[in-house]
Amino acid sequence: MSVELIIDSSPKEVTIAILQDGKLLELHKENSNNNFSVGDIYLGKVKKIMPGLNAAFVNVGYEKDAFLHYLDLGPKFKSFEKYTKGIAGGGLNSSDLDFKFEPEIEKTGKIEKTLKSNRNIMVQIAKEPISTKGPRLSSEISLAGRYIVLVPFSEKVSISQKIKNTDEKDRLIRLIRSIKPKGFGVIIRTVAQNKKVADLHGDMSELIARWDACYKSLKNAHAPTKLLGELNRTSALLRDILNKDFSNIHVNDEALFNEIKLFIKSISPDKENIVKHFSGNVSIFQNFGVDKQIKSAFGKNVTLKTGVYLIIEHTEALHVIDVNSGQRGKKKDKTQEENALEVNLEAAEEVARQLRLRDMGGIVVVDFIDLREAANRKLLFEKLKEFMKDDRAKHNILPPSKFGLIQITRQRVRPEMDIKTAEKCPCCGGDGEVHSTILLVDEIEGNLRHIVKQLNHKKVRINVHPYVEAFLNKKTGLFGSMRKDWQKKYNCTIEIFPTNVLGFLDFHFIDTKGEEIKTN
Repeated sequence: MSVELIIDSSPKEVTIAILQDGKLLELHKENSNNNFSVGDIYLGKVKKIMPGLNAAFVNVGYEKDAFLHYLDLGPKFKSFEKYTKGIAGGGLNSSDLDFKFEPEIEKTGKIEKTLKSNRNIMVQIAKEPISTKGPRLSSEISLAGRYIVLVPFSEKVSISQKIKNTDEKDRLIRLIRSIKPKGFGVIIRTVAQNKKVADLHGDMSELIARWDACYKSLKNAHAPTKLLGELNRTSALLRDILNKDFSNIHVNDEALFNEIKLFIKSISPDKENIVKHFSGNVSIFQNFGVDKQIKSAFGKNVTLKTGVYLIIEHTEALHVIDVNSGQRGKKKDKTQEENALEVNLEAAEEVARQLRLRDMGGIVVVDFIDLREAANRKLLFEKLKEFMKDDRAKHNILPPSKFGLIQITRQRVRPEMDIKTAEKCPCCGGDGEVHSTILLVDEIEGNLRHIVKQLNHKKVRINVHPYVEAFLNKKTGLFGSMRKDWQKKYNCTIEIFPTNVLGFLDFHFIDTKGEEIKTN
């Protein structure tokens, strides 16, 4: 398995594409002026206490007040409060936490007995602003590193459940306890497995330095203000997902290239050479085929190469995905149940990809093709869980209901990735919109494949707009033109017929009798 990172940097934003074996798996956008990223630490001011919600609204400088629930205060909230007041009042002159902690707050306590309006409070962004809502906050501060997560005001050392080896668990826990400062808890991440003392100590030192920077910002801070920013999205992604499977990181901006190279060198020196500066004549996304994949993956309808397609609908908190067999058709040597299972398994893999790609959160309902046999429904459920095992967002999958629906809940901490795939129509002065032109040739070829292989037509005529006819007959293909390439590939005879009656993206297949061939 090969994993590549393609990074397109512009003055306004950085767009990051993750490709696995050439297939687009994740897409991330980061605005240059994004001041409310997950992980950012702020000094906020409590604006309003809401006893009915057991929560408070806090001003952190965003246009709408942020939301802080009582359960997100954390058990050590009183110690955090004492620390914040001590620094602001000059009583504390060090970022060290080597002092007696205050008693923990009750889990069933009331917000009005713990917080007061106009009080300053140190908080961390837990969920970015989404739609009409402001950020969601937590006062359980944590600082994530490459191998560990540092948790102030705690003494607990915990370890990732994905590390199964008992001896390795014991080694890591003993090691971390011997190097961690007093007053700090640590969560040992999966990537810490088999790492040396120097690696873990270096990560610990960097996180302690970040906490010290937060302390220095807090000394002269006036709410609302940012105390400490999380790493930018690019660095945070590299920190969290960089592993032995990464083969290349391509960047089109020289300054960002140098920055990433230095960052990679600091966290994984043996991977420094995989960072490459792209300086081609075309856009970096076009060069690596990302543009076309984006256009094909973000529409309402998502069609797979076999003809199976998904229809994806969105509301504020609910997403519905409908699975259709489309042009795939029924294989003669298989029963209806077997065909339905094949389609569902193929769709399940794409559903898992779409959730990550669009970063869809909340409730997702998937309407698969009905399966009568319980064993097949169970197989579909297990396969979907397997396809989603690499999804870093917290999620839960329920078994198929009696109506054949599978429900998924997926954590949402950032706005959903929403990309418009429609384009201005080139034939009507830009007043109308059409589906993405970059996918037109793929769509024609997909229909041609279906007509030749499944409907057994060996001679067809394709009626298209004159512009498209000129493109398909242009001498650019391997055998002279795209039309001739298709003839060779599918062992058939093809005529491309231009007609002004059709729209720019319209096309029709005609058989030898002059009748239109229906593809659905």
